[in-house]
Parts: sequence; structure tokens; C-alpha cells
Amino acid sequence: MAERLNGTKVAILAADMFERVELEEPRKALEEEGAQVEVVSIHDGEIQGFDHFEPARTTKVDRVVEEASVEDYDALLIPGGVGNPDQLRGDENAVAFVREFDEAGKPMAVICHGPWVLVEAGVARGRRLTSWPTLQTDIRNAGGEWVDEEVVVDGNLVTSRKPDDIPAFNREMLDLFANARTGASAH
Repeated sequence: MAERLNGTKVAILAADMFERVELEEPRKALEEEGAQVEVVSIHDGEIQGFDHFEPARTTKVDRVVEEASVEDYDALLIPGGVGNPDQLRGDENAVAFVREFDEAGKPMAVICHGPWVLVEAGVARGRRLTSWPTLQTDIRNAGGEWVDEEVVVDGNLVTSRKPDDIPAFNREMLDLFANARTGASAH
């Protein structure tokens, strides 16, 4: 079903050192389904993407997080990369943005190291999720149930482990975002 996200506005919360493919591929999938996507970051200008440990393309920031409001968006995407979520979880505005998304029950798609921000925002507690394997202790210590699966859906949250999981991640993200838009329940 083409363009099932027409009229949906998605925030991509990212900072420097984001994993390029984990931002670009989901963004492309969202835009192909008709979503309007904005990159929200902790500073304006551009943010530096990485292909693992190698610098890659930059991405333009559309809005700084302290000027963003959860009410302006229907869904949230947080890509991974090691440095990206580490910077986000150290920024009180970014953490509050994620917490408010969850409190509003809006859908969130988070991949790789992105769940570090969920941990910091208190969103992992009582949730079943996956991530890059090195985060499993952090997630468990934060009260979450970590599993080693390519994609996990828990209520308003979809998570995946790594770039290889992007096809499954995108599929479940699009379903979750479309179902939230139409009021249908997630898995």
C-alpha cells in the first residue's frame, strides 16, 4: 500500500557520529510512504554521519531539539552509531523529548546503539527490546528485557540490533507508524 504515511510527520533525533545507513535507509523508506521527515538535533547546521568508524556524509539539521515539540510530530526515529546516542543521552532536552514521546504513546523506532537514549529517558523499564549487543547490560540494569532478535515490537516501540536488520526494522517501523496513524493496535 503506497504512501500510507501521507500527512505523517516524523522526527529523526540524531547528533554527530550517527550511523549513516541507519538514518538514510529508514528516512528513505518513510519518505517513499509519504511521511514528512525532519532531522532534529542538539545543535543546528549539519551533523556528521559515520560508516562504522569512518566519517561519511553529513545531514542537514532541520530543527534543534530545544525548539522542537512532541506535538509537532506523529512518530520518532533514533538511528544508532556509538557517538550519536551517547551525545543525545547527555542532552537534557533530547532525553526529555524521547520521554515525552513515550508518555504521549507515540510510536518510536530505535536501532543499534539508539536504545541508550531510551535507557536515559527511563523508557526501557518494563519493555522488551533489542539493540547492539553491548547495550544489553545497560538495558537490563534499566529494567528492560533485552533479546537478541533482528526486530522487536513492544507497544509503541520497535527496536533492531544493527544495519543488517534494516529491512526488518523498516518493515516493522512502517507498520507501527501506519497503524498508529489509523488507530489500529500494534502487534
